[in-house]
Amino acid sequence: MSQALNALTELLSLKKIDPLRFIGECENLGLRQVFGGQVIAQAISAAQQTTLSDRPIHSCHSYFLRPGDSSLPIHYEVEILRDGRSLSARRVVALQNEQLIFTMTASFHADEPGFSHQTQMPSAPAPLSLATEQELVRQLSPSAINKRFVKAFSAERALEIRPVHPYNPLKGHICEGQRQLWLKANGHLDEHSFNHNALLGYAADLNFLPVALQPHGKGFLEEDMQVATVDHSMWFHRPVNMNDWLLYDIESPSAQNSRGFVRGAFYDRQGTLIASTAQEGVIRQRVGES
Repeated sequence: MSQALNALTELLSLKKIDPLRFIGECENLGLRQVFGGQVIAQAISAAQQTTLSDRPIHSCHSYFLRPGDSSLPIHYEVEILRDGRSLSARRVVALQNEQLIFTMTASFHADEPGFSHQTQMPSAPAPLSLATEQELVRQLSPSAINKRFVKAFSAERALEIRPVHPYNPLKGHICEGQRQLWLKANGHLDEHSFNHNALLGYAADLNFLPVALQPHGKGFLEEDMQVATVDHSMWFHRPVNMNDWLLYDIESPSAQNSRGFVRGAFYDRQGTLIASTAQEGVIRQRVGES
């Protein structure tokens, strides 16, 4: 396991205060605000630790209520909503300075036989034929406002990411609201660990909402842009294996009223649909700064 992956899995493990309360530290990504994927992943981890071991997560629905401060720990409190014969439901709230910053409801389901079908995986170049995100970020010329971001994202990362079509977050260009990237853990995880699900929650917020800016030729780190997630949902269809490549296929079918909407799907290399995602957030160009 790489040092970066080990550090992230430790963050996701959380410090247990009592059976329903946990504390998580924040990852330093060169941004003042907490990365939303980290909060999603830690909330999944907190909820999973209160659930029967044979019931992995199958869906979660989250709202980001206030910006999180990456210099402070986050307190997670879990509420047991229901434990049924095969399904469990949890509510998780995240707090900093005793203020609510995030809430999630999550559902967990034991394996059951039943009907099965899926959409076909879209075509994409093989992952090893593409440059890594670190290599692409190192080619950027950062402005003063985002030097810390470029430094953090060009260093070793917990996930290896290979975009199919690179998009510069510092200076956008007009293109369709679609994006594909391959990703996997930068190292090896125990195949039975629930960290695979939590890491997929982390990965689901990478390169996601900014796809809604592509038809408008804007990068999410341009100085006149305000980009912030409002809500995020995930559905885990089949077992997650972060040790091998997953294709994240993303599209943005709509932007309106200063909000962008995106949805995505994770496929493994055999074409199996692993998970689906959807997100909406604020995409706002500050007046007088265009």
